[in-house]
This record gives sequence, C-alpha cells and structure tokens, in this order.
Amino acid sequence: MSITTIRQGSIQLVNSKKIQAQGAIYVAEARIRVMMKWLWLIIGIAIANPVLYLISVGIGLGGLIDKNVGATGVDGVKYLTFLAPALLAQAAIQGAMEETVFPTIEGFKWNKVFFAMNSTPLSGAQISLGVFLAAFFRTIYTVLFYFGVMWLFGALDSSTAWLAIPTAIFAGTAFGALMQALAAKLENENIFFVIVGRFIMMPLFLFSGTFFPLTSMPFFLQWIGWISPLWHATELGRHLTYGHAISSTMMWVHFLVLATMLVSGLYLSTRIFTKRLAK
Repeated sequence: MSITTIRQGSIQLVNSKKIQAQGAIYVAEARIRVMMKWLWLIIGIAIANPVLYLISVGIGLGGLIDKNVGATGVDGVKYLTFLAPALLAQAAIQGAMEETVFPTIEGFKWNKVFFAMNSTPLSGAQISLGVFLAAFFRTIYTVLFYFGVMWLFGALDSSTAWLAIPTAIFAGTAFGALMQALAAKLENENIFFVIVGRFIMMPLFLFSGTFFPLTSMPFFLQWIGWISPLWHATELGRHLTYGHAISSTMMWVHFLVLATMLVSGLYLSTRIFTKRLAK
C-alpha cells in the first residue's frame, strides 16, 4: 500500500468538516472527561464548601448578628438570607476561575496539548471556546450543588430564590472568561497564583459586599466592589431573591458590567489562543 493511499485513508477516517463545525464541543467533551476522573473529589468540595461556610458564618456569626440587630435583620432579612446570594456567586466565580486558568496553563505550558490539538483541523478559537464550555459546565453543577445545600439550611426561603442560580452562573462565566484570557497570555506562571489568590480573589471576596452592604465600607475601598463581578452578581441576586432595593438603572449597570466582562473575555481569549498557537 502506498503512502498516498494511507494518507487518503486517514483523511477519510477523520471528518474534517464535522470537526470544523463542532470542534469546540469535542474540546469541551475532552475536558469534561478529565473532570470525571476527579468526580467524587469535585462533588465533595462542592458540598463541603457551602456546609462549612453556612455553619460557621451563616448560622454561627449570623445567629449573633440576627440577635443583635433585632427583627429588621440585615437589609430587612435574616443574615443567612442576606449572605446566600453572595456565597452562591462566589462559588461560581471560584469554580469557573479554576476550570479556565489551570487547563489553559496546562495546555500551553505543562503538557502543551493545545499545540497537538491545533495540528488537527481544530482551530485556536475552537480550543478556546471548548475550554470555556467545560468551565461553564462545571460552574453550573457547582452552583446547583451550592444552591441545594443552602436550601436545606433554610437560607433560601423566598419563592424567587431560584433566580440566584442564573445570576451566579452569569458572574462565574464572566469572570472565568477574563481569567482564561489572562492565563493564555502568561509566559511565566511562577508568581501568578500568588497574585491571583492574594490580590484578586481575596479582595473580591472581602470587599464586594459579601458579608455586609458595600455602602458600610469606607468610601476609598468601595471601588473594589464597583469593579468586582461578585458585587454586581450579589446585588442582582439579592434583588431577585428577597427584593433588595436597587434602581432599574443599577440593574442595567450590573447586567452590562457582567456582560462586558463575558464578551471581552471570550474575544480576548480567542485572539490570544489563535495568535499563540500560530507561533
């Protein structure tokens, strides 16, 4: 059999048109299959995190707060209800960040699997979108697990509490898209995780109105919340779950900030993936 015949046979085995049309789905499937290897660990984390937070902060600290603020509660509700949308959005943001940053650095630096993918009909844009779709999948089930635990703890006693789910997913994917673009740009990740943990994730968690209204903070620190996807998602989540008072203008501001993060993150990620894989 000639080399030409073998090459023609291999081309027939691979449906390049199908790959070009659905390549991102195949990349996402590959990432999800990797996730499944650690399924029970991921599920354990998805359950343990909300249980520990809700017991220590929501019930422990929240009980003391509710006892001292009286019937009015915090923002007119019990502290656990006030806290729930923020914790849900934080879980989504954390999950999306992990599932975009680590696979992206791995694909470009640690095992360079993206370059192998790109040697097939898969394009850089498809690889980028596939990684994002897998992160989207993880964000969904993280939020659903978290929501279920909070419901069992009685943190979501409103009939519209379920609306916090799409809000949290929206925030997670918006932040994840930006972090994926940033991770794709990295040439040296030595101090990247230290910077992300100490100067991005921690300030966002502490200064985004998570544990108390943002307006109760000193004005010179409130800007952290203004640029934080967690604050925008928390404000939307609190409004949708128990009627936290915000104007229609601010509702649009929250939505547009998150939408801008999502669109710009996807756009930058696609461009960076394509450019880096073309080297």
